Amino acid sequence: MWPVVLGVLFVIVVILLSGLRIANEYERSVVFRLGRLMGLRGPGLYWIIPLGIETQRKVDLRTNTVDVERQETITKDSVTIKVNAVLWFKIADPVLAVTAVANYYAATYQIALTSLRNIIGQHQLDEILRERDQISAILQEVVDKATDPWGIKVEMVEMKDVELPDGMQRAMAQEAQAMREKRARLIKADAEFEASKKLAEASQLMAQNPLSLELRRMQMITEVGAEQNTTTIVMMPSEFVSLADSISKKFKADLPKEKHEK
Repeated sequence: MWPVVLGVLFVIVVILLSGLRIANEYERSVVFRLGRLMGLRGPGLYWIIPLGIETQRKVDLRTNTVDVERQETITKDSVTIKVNAVLWFKIADPVLAVTAVANYYAATYQIALTSLRNIIGQHQLDEILRERDQISAILQEVVDKATDPWGIKVEMVEMKDVELPDGMQRAMAQEAQAMREKRARLIKADAEFEASKKLAEASQLMAQNPLSLELRRMQMITEVGAEQNTTTIVMMPSEFVSLADSISKKFKADLPKEKHEK
């Protein structure tokens, strides 16, 4: 008699112990009793009714990282590009993630995929290249709104790479080169304009004080000598040049008179 009782007790204890479960800190278990939702269990040690009366489904509450595959799509200005993105999401409501959608991971991925194509088609190429952060924010808002009924929280979406056709890349490179040349010419023109203004101011000052012109010429002679050139140019004062020119003209004017007297 006692062996039978002990055997029965042993079986009951084993069955009861088989209902013990453990959930990690980042896990939750959604428990069903005969198909009806009973709520959440965990983290830590908990017990469910064994023999299939209660079943569970564990979900991971940590953030998931999803690499959205490269999509070939057409922009608003009819340019074909390839775009990929990265999606970060986590489960905010484990009960909804289990009961509201069959596969929350696949559903979130497909929503991100289709939303990426739709949003790219609503923007022009220049906007996509220049305003990636704004487009990523719009994409995050759209995906988060679509997955909210499933208990999914989209934390961030980032466009990772935009691949352009070869012809478009060459055209953009030529445009960038033309813009750089334009800026260089404008800067050079501004510099020449400023230099001409300074030279005009300097000429006015030198016209008012001829001595300053001679001092400038002496400074230039000093600079030439400091450079150790093989040829040194000595600039004569303007008064000397004017005096020599006057003497030459006077001499040429007197020469015919002397010949006439002879």
